[in-house]
Amino acid sequence: MTETQIPLTQDELTAFERWWRAANYLSIGQIYLLANPLLREPLALDHTKPRLLGHWGTTPGLNFLWLHLNRIIRHSGQDVLFIAGPGHGAPGVVASTWLEGTYSEVFPEVTRDEAGMGRLFKQFSFPGGIPSHAAATTPGSIHEGGELGYSLSHAYGAAFDNPDLVVACVIGDGEAETGPLATSWHSNKFLDAARDGAVLPILHLNGYKIANPTVLARIPHAELEALLRGYGHEPIFVEGDDPTLMHQAMAVAMDRAFAMIRDIQTQARGGHQPTVRPVWPMIVMRSPKGWTCPKTVDGLRTEGYWRAHQVPVSDLAEGDHLAILEKWMRSYRPEELFDEQGRPHADILALAPEGTKRMSASPHANGGLLRRPLRLPDYTQHAIAVTEPGKTCAESTRNLGNWLRDVMIANRDQANFRVLSPDENNSNRLNAVLDATNRAWEAERFPYDDHLAPDGRVMEILSEHTCQGWLEGYLLTGRHGFFSCYEAFTHIVDSMVNQHAKWLKTSREVPWRQPISSLNYLLTSHVWRQDHNGFSHQDPGFLDHIATKKGEVARIYLPPDANTLLCVADHCLRTRDTINVIVAGKQPELQWLDMDAAITHVTKGLGLWEWASNDKGNEPDAVIACAGDVPTLEALAATKLIREYLPDMKLRFVNVVDLMTLQTPEQHPHGVPDETFDALFTRDKPVIFAFHGYPALVHRLIYKRVNAANFHVHGYQEEGTTTTPFDMTVLNKLDRFHLVLNIVRRIPSLASKVAYAEEAVRDKLVAHRRYVDSHGQDMPEIRNWTWA
Repeated sequence: MTETQIPLTQDELTAFERWWRAANYLSIGQIYLLANPLLREPLALDHTKPRLLGHWGTTPGLNFLWLHLNRIIRHSGQDVLFIAGPGHGAPGVVASTWLEGTYSEVFPEVTRDEAGMGRLFKQFSFPGGIPSHAAATTPGSIHEGGELGYSLSHAYGAAFDNPDLVVACVIGDGEAETGPLATSWHSNKFLDAARDGAVLPILHLNGYKIANPTVLARIPHAELEALLRGYGHEPIFVEGDDPTLMHQAMAVAMDRAFAMIRDIQTQARGGHQPTVRPVWPMIVMRSPKGWTCPKTVDGLRTEGYWRAHQVPVSDLAEGDHLAILEKWMRSYRPEELFDEQGRPHADILALAPEGTKRMSASPHANGGLLRRPLRLPDYTQHAIAVTEPGKTCAESTRNLGNWLRDVMIANRDQANFRVLSPDENNSNRLNAVLDATNRAWEAERFPYDDHLAPDGRVMEILSEHTCQGWLEGYLLTGRHGFFSCYEAFTHIVDSMVNQHAKWLKTSREVPWRQPISSLNYLLTSHVWRQDHNGFSHQDPGFLDHIATKKGEVARIYLPPDANTLLCVADHCLRTRDTINVIVAGKQPELQWLDMDAAITHVTKGLGLWEWASNDKGNEPDAVIACAGDVPTLEALAATKLIREYLPDMKLRFVNVVDLMTLQTPEQHPHGVPDETFDALFTRDKPVIFAFHGYPALVHRLIYKRVNAANFHVHGYQEEGTTTTPFDMTVLNKLDRFHLVLNIVRRIPSLASKVAYAEEAVRDKLVAHRRYVDSHGQDMPEIRNWTWA
């Protein structure tokens, strides 16, 4: 290293070394100690935790990087958001937030002194305390990292439309082996240097996972460098185990990386249209696993090996382990770092930025502080004219696309709304948004390309994981979004949704976390209209997954037509801190409700359709209920058949648009009271329920209702193939004929009249089978059916 590559003076280097020692000491204390936080007395077993939980291996590296990013912030005033991909490194992240003072500001009981240090230590991974990940309880965090793979997509989501922000994303080399992370490297092909912020990926190579080497740490340097350059980055390597040399090398690397970012942005924002896509910097930091922990324990390699991954010294009651821990902790010389009151010395505190420039206090990590309400145009201007039910035909999602286009236009100057989809925006009939914007694209473009531009606000990459990660990062930093996806493949992000739902649940309990915009899904190309793609594309189970989440977070909507879809979408884009799932078909379908009726219906969440019922003034013989567009069609067709076959039968027709209304108010905020539920579904009459998804979900939602045993649910039964739309319903017994069979069998008083009705619908099923097998399409009476 030459003299010009030594940016830190001796005084600065001394201060850096002291901060790092302090952060490391605080990190170890969180993992191990219940009492005696400053080791004022010899360490005893009862000073330690009975259960040692936490991860040391990645923590010293995170502490090191946090410190060096603080140097950049203090020198430049740059806004930096820190994302700890190795979420298990929370001891380090929490330690840094405590050193910066933010932790004591948001948790006043955890003071920045010896007593507060004791609380800080005890609460970590302890009942009633905080988790071992950088969670919603961690100031400065938008990323938990409980499940690995999403840090980089979160980072890019935070950077989109955030021109003054640099997101420093630390990627663990274990995380780098996951599929979602591997794909998210390509996010730089969607980042506009003129309008967006920047992401500085920092690949932290410490060589090991839980018990195995990591791939990227064990390939040749030239191969690793070629890989990262192939991803579109200029890698800057910082490698070693000598802290003094590493501090100087990292300062050089940070200076270079941030200078490159500034140069790229200055050129792009100065009106100079780049001829090639920018090559963004990244840092590769190679340091020992568990850096500064004991070299060996019980004669076995620890530092620089997988044994340092979690708790390097365990079983403290055995042998000399307690003495090894005490020697390790005293090696940081806490008496030199903290004063008599346990406060960090002034030279350590001076290394932190001030106010909201502290990464732990960044408003970007508490996005509700920055959130501006979305301007939502009047959706009723896009109403489908419905003069009578079942006469008009329209593509519901295409109509929704027209309104989303207007939403995009209305918020263009705020730059706070994006539409995302895994290469399915047009397939899902949201084409109209491209009238207002383009698809974001920074890679090579040809003259014949369709709507590709660096400043596009439609995000499409054939990776559900990456779209989900982008959107989560975008929402968590204060913006709004809408994600459309094929229904069956939304399962790909099941685990990511788990993590986001848990984040929302926790953040609602943290008073300083402000609400963020809701995560909005449109599931289309759904199970009942994937007849052309076949069995592989037929799965409505994402609804079951969402329904398991906490009631205050989970929402499921099944609008039966275009006008109810508009109402639901407008509502969802206004909500905060929830996960909203909307299921709607994209194919032409009959329309049922005019806009006024749709607004009323969506507001209630479920309701009786009087025009489809004939029990007014009487007790119904049965209730036919439905949720979903195709189930609504088949339920109405079954109702019409009943009137033809059994005109004296009294049927009540109920449609459910907000699925969670089926639960009780104690189970879900949208649940209707028992009185309302019983008034609609009766307390003792059979209810034949045509449902979009798996039948068991409805039974699960209503099990506390008085009439639950009389519900007979038709839905998806895992039967599918490449066939006709109506045959899909027949295969799963959701069709009108099977509904009629179920209804008539439930009415004992009609026993003498049922035989002829049963015979008629059985004949229809035989005719359907023969016609489909012969002609390859549905019978004309099915294709051309209307309610009128």
